[in-house]
This record gives sequence, structure tokens and C-alpha cells, in this order.
Amino acid sequence: MRHEAFKELVSCYKERLYWHIRNLTKDHDDTDDILQNTFIKVYKNIDKFNGDSLLYSWMYRIATNEALTFLTQKAKRLQLTSEELQNKLIENIESDVYFEGDQIQLKLQKAIATLPQKQQQVFNMKYFEELKYREIAEILGTSEGALKASYHIAAKKIKDYLKGN
Repeated sequence: MRHEAFKELVSCYKERLYWHIRNLTKDHDDTDDILQNTFIKVYKNIDKFNGDSLLYSWMYRIATNEALTFLTQKAKRLQLTSEELQNKLIENIESDVYFEGDQIQLKLQKAIATLPQKQQQVFNMKYFEELKYREIAEILGTSEGALKASYHIAAKKIKDYLKGN
């Protein structure tokens, strides 16, 4: 019974979680690894889910934490700052066979990479994943007001970047 329920959970959420993680890591292979780790954590900790939030919010939080931990470890392993790692990830997008975007999409990804990590998360969740502020607040554990401000600041920075580049 538990195994079947978990298979259903994976089936329902794997694509959304994949793209959520991919927006953070910019790399297909890393995303696959993080997604697998996310589902392992979900499986091991599902009994600890107490229903204080929506199930997918809880899963998104796990995926976000897994991705951020991975990126931090990757930066340390490569002896790079977070900003240097972001720049490297963007450079890799151009040669990524799984990246289907055009030059405009690439420019947008470069603009997003210039943002602080929290603003990147908020922008990606709102713009690409079309989550509501309430959902993002649940996932990131912050207020809707702070998220709205963060999103608008991020959008302005991106707009300024795109105008100048």
C-alpha cells in the first residue's frame, strides 16, 4: 500500500519538481540526482509530514533544500563562490543538449543568475512555475509581503540587466 502510494506521488510530482530543481541548478544530470535524493528523503520522512502545509509545498521545500545544499557543496568542491558557480552554470547552459531555449531565454537565464539566491528562487517559482505567493511563502517559510517585494525587486533587476545587455 505504502509503495503504491509513493509511486503515485512520484508520478504526480516528478515533472514539477524536476523543473523546480532545474531552475536552480541549470544542469540536467545534477537535477536528476537531486530529484532522486528528494524522493528518497520524501519516502524516508513521509511519516513525519504532519499536514501543517500542503504535501507538494513540503516536497518543494525538501527539493529546494536538496538543491541549495548540492550547489553549496559543488561550489566548495570546485573552490568557487556561489556567484562564480552561477556564472559557470549559465555558461554550461549554452552547451547543454537539453536546453531548448533561444538567445532570449539564454539572456534571461543570465539575468536571473545575477540575482541573489533568494530572489532567484522567488522569481523562478513565480515566473516559470506560476506558483501563488501563498504557495511560495509556504515553501520558503517567509511572508507573502516579503515575497512580493522580493519578486518586484528581482523583476526590476532583470529588466535593467536585459536593457543593458
